[in-house]
Amino acid sequence: MDNNIAENPSPTRAKWRKVAYGGMQPGFDDNHIDDSFLEGMVMNANVVKRDMLKVMQDSVSISQYLCIVILVGLVWNYTLRSTLDETSLLYLDVSLLGSGFLVLLLTKEMLSVDLRLHYLLNVFFFTTGLYVLAPIYQTLTRSISSYSIWAVTVSLLILHLFLQDYSGSTVRAHGALKNPTLTSFISLNASVVASVFIASRLPSRLHVFAIMLFSLQVFLFAPLVTYCIKKYSFHLHLCFSFSLMAVTLAFVYTLHRLLFVLLLGFLVFVTVVCPYWLIRMQEYKFEINGPWDEAKLCFDITD
Repeated sequence: MDNNIAENPSPTRAKWRKVAYGGMQPGFDDNHIDDSFLEGMVMNANVVKRDMLKVMQDSVSISQYLCIVILVGLVWNYTLRSTLDETSLLYLDVSLLGSGFLVLLLTKEMLSVDLRLHYLLNVFFFTTGLYVLAPIYQTLTRSISSYSIWAVTVSLLILHLFLQDYSGSTVRAHGALKNPTLTSFISLNASVVASVFIASRLPSRLHVFAIMLFSLQVFLFAPLVTYCIKKYSFHLHLCFSFSLMAVTLAFVYTLHRLLFVLLLGFLVFVTVVCPYWLIRMQEYKFEINGPWDEAKLCFDITD
């Protein structure tokens, strides 16, 4: 017998395949990778390159609304100091209401006639409700000191500014890409409570009604009006925003020089410095994507 026994050739080893699901492959460890594994690595695939001018233009909306809130605070201050009486406040309310609806009429491609009538009906309802509830608001905080009222009011306004949706409005306009968020409703509620606290320090029912109507008009409908202006014409939006900043700075200057300097510096910080920081930070953003990432479906799952 021939002692040289022919050896059976060993079976060819199966080639490793990169599969998301399929378990362990025979002859390979569960964590095995080959030389082609890093070929699918992509760096900074989702990093958005931002333009400095575009970011500055977007930040104008924040500065604009900040000036609106400051003007509301100035009206509150003048009212509490009896510089503005109830008659002047009512004239101011009517002027704001008329100018707001005029803007909606001029941007007729944004809002339908039915939607304008719907807004007008809502204004009538909450105006009537405010007049009925004015005596309750007037006596709501009699046992609380004025210092506590101002401290809580300033805190609520800061919360309002922090949670405000600067890309839309709480009153959803036709053509808006998304519905109002939960944080925007919390922001609106904070501004309403702050308005109630200020109104409760006024001497007469008509005073309370006028200041509450003014506050709700601004906090509820001003974002809608500015949104419509921005969608109608971005250049008009910029002109309106810078004009509003100039008016706000002029009123603050007559009130206090130091507040004027602080406000001017803060507006420059929001409009120029923050966009510059954002652009600079983009240089340090480092994102790596590859075959180790979670698998993503490339089709929609429907019922």
